Amino acid sequence: MRLERVTLEGKVVRLEPMTAGHNDALSEVGLDPEIWRFTVVNPKTPADMREYVDSGLRTADDGTGLPFVMIEKQSGRIVGSTRFGNYDPANSRIEIGWTWIARPWQRTAINTEAKYLMLSHAFGQLGCVRVELKTDVLNEASRRAMLRIGAREEGVLRKHTLMWTGRYRDSIYYSVLDDEWPEVKARLERLLDRGDPADGKEKPPDQGPGVFGKRAT
Repeated sequence: MRLERVTLEGKVVRLEPMTAGHNDALSEVGLDPEIWRFTVVNPKTPADMREYVDSGLRTADDGTGLPFVMIEKQSGRIVGSTRFGNYDPANSRIEIGWTWIARPWQRTAINTEAKYLMLSHAFGQLGCVRVELKTDVLNEASRRAMLRIGAREEGVLRKHTLMWTGRYRDSIYYSVLDDEWPEVKARLERLLDRGDPADGKEKPPDQGPGVFGKRAT
């Protein structure tokens, strides 16, 4: 199935396909060095953000990705970005990532609901059997958030990606499988019903035997 441009809408956030016209709004909230501490790129100017946007749009053009802007529905403001990437329809898998949210909207329900919408689309409309997520092994907040939504920790790829700082980061992978999705879906719905962000205080689910890295908890 092709990765078509689609808008995903929830109660607090709307994910709209990114366009070049979003550059100014993304620059307004996204040129904060703290956002990019654990990322491959570090946009410092609107021109840098334009390169970031263009790189996402190229994945949409070649069918391997779909970048979104994250819009807070209450205010109508763009507050960040996220993306489908590395789409592999032959093997029914896709990655969710490249997510950043401006600091005033961090630790809110926006990221939790965005993940819920994207996972629902991946397993429902795209028919994926596997959704991947990854982060810098040093990014403890991101790792906790992935565990709390119910993703399974799989392991670390060492010296996986060259960062803008010149450091080669170790990337830690997580996934949700199609047969795990009903449980993860129910968990996310409970979090959203309570208004709890996935990076809040709720204990992550038991990862079970055979999962690497208890240090993630």
